[in-house]
Amino acid sequence: MVASLAGKTLFITGASRGIGLAIALRSARDGANVAIVAKSDVPNPKLPGTIHTAAQAVTEAGGQGLALKCDIREEDQVRAAVAAAVDAFGGIDILVNNASAIWLRGTLDTPMKRFDLMQQVNARGSFLCAQACLPHLLEAPNPHILTLAPPPSLDPKWWGPHTGYTLAKMGMSFVTLGLAAEFGPKGVAVNALWPRTIIGTDALNMIPGVEPGNGRRPEIMADAAHAVLVREAKGFSGRFLIDDEVLAEAGVTDLSGYAVDSSKPLFPDLFLD
Repeated sequence: MVASLAGKTLFITGASRGIGLAIALRSARDGANVAIVAKSDVPNPKLPGTIHTAAQAVTEAGGQGLALKCDIREEDQVRAAVAAAVDAFGGIDILVNNASAIWLRGTLDTPMKRFDLMQQVNARGSFLCAQACLPHLLEAPNPHILTLAPPPSLDPKWWGPHTGYTLAKMGMSFVTLGLAAEFGPKGVAVNALWPRTIIGTDALNMIPGVEPGNGRRPEIMADAAHAVLVREAKGFSGRFLIDDEVLAEAGVTDLSGYAVDSSKPLFPDLFLD
């Protein structure tokens, strides 16, 4: 295990807000370089935060932030963003595939435009970002790819209610499996991380009847991701990790401080029994 992420360069997709931003800020406190990769170049009245405010927050937290406007569906934009990060920081040590599109509706209520968006962002986007970063990761001393994806499951209870989203999210899980098998033997740690409970982010607005108060703060995922990313990469690949289990292994068992509202019950996240 390395002491910290000081001097490491992270390429984090969807890092302008939510879990991606929390991971960026946790890394910044170690003194890491963080490429903030997202589409949010200008303020959105419905969603706080842009790549610019996130990069500034990273710098204020003790790291070096780099704002990179990028739609991970577009290959040329991804490759340009990777090149810009390498040019700014000299390489890439860690890829965090955080960007994800969600639509929790049944088949008849899923427009094909939304279906296509989820497949392009989730599975294809994770694959593309890995493909673009891997030449640099293979040259890094302790390279990691961490994807926010659940343990693979073929249980129909996760597929019936929202086939399109489950296909897209499990696609990220299967990309993780494949990359781990291909690049784990080459020294790249390729793993996935998923929360035990829902996380209080703007994505919860997509889930009817669920409020942020029923979840934990994004910082629990950031702390769990940090515990994963400081581990030695060699021999540590192909695992589907859960945030509370990662923290328990790191000696953190009191998770009460992560609750958004300690008076409300915690709801389990999707894809976990």
